[in-house]
Amino acid sequence: MKKVLTIAGSDCSGGAGIQADLKTFSAHGVYGMSVITAVTAQNTQGVFAVQDISRDVIAQQIEAIFDDIEVDGVKVGMVSQIQTIEVIAEQLRRFCPPTIVVDPVMVSKSGYHLLNPEAEVTLIKELLPLAMLVTPNIPEAEVMTKTSIRTLEQMEEASKAIYQMGAKNVLLKGGHLEGDAIDLLYDGREFSRFFSTRIATKNTHGTGCTLSSAITANLASGNRLNEAVSMAKEYITIAIQHSLSIGKGVGPTHHFYSLYKKAGLIE
Repeated sequence: MKKVLTIAGSDCSGGAGIQADLKTFSAHGVYGMSVITAVTAQNTQGVFAVQDISRDVIAQQIEAIFDDIEVDGVKVGMVSQIQTIEVIAEQLRRFCPPTIVVDPVMVSKSGYHLLNPEAEVTLIKELLPLAMLVTPNIPEAEVMTKTSIRTLEQMEEASKAIYQMGAKNVLLKGGHLEGDAIDLLYDGREFSRFFSTRIATKNTHGTGCTLSSAITANLASGNRLNEAVSMAKEYITIAIQHSLSIGKGVGPTHHFYSLYKKAGLIE
């Protein structure tokens, strides 16, 4: 069994962050491990508090895993502070996992800033050059490139700019544009487009975390990048189609719908 690590923040409501990542890993048949960078108080209505984990404890979590277990892939999610980013980058350079996917989580759907603005430059400088793939959404890409993105052509220009920051591949997610969702994958030479019909639901909590984790699991399992992205897109589309109306706000996706259906647990 392939073994995949998520380095991210904890979502106590279970829809995003570490919890979504581990559910996604399990749904893809890989063994999930976690390094917690921050503990958040959040639910379907918003993020209310964040407690960052110390640099030393983050380092020790990473060391404990890599000293004992062979890691086939790493997904990096919420990293809110400069020192957090620096220690993660140091450890990833030390242990050199074969696959690193960076999801540059900056702002929650409720508008809470999960990445300290002063840390944005550090994230770009330290983590992007280590990434096989970086997966920003449009608001995140706008922050990274200091540009406005309203069209597919502007998505392409932003992808090129982010590629120049050091990532080996860029998947710019187009879910914030009008119409059907189009994601662009740029490898420095050409673009691949991934289409999905927009689903009429408010329950999209944790979609970014889930997609990047699915891609990481697929890459760790030996799939080529285009295949890994395509499979992950199919997975997250099904998870959104059958999302869960849990809580009073933006509910989570259904990470195990396909498995539950095969097992006869749902109709």
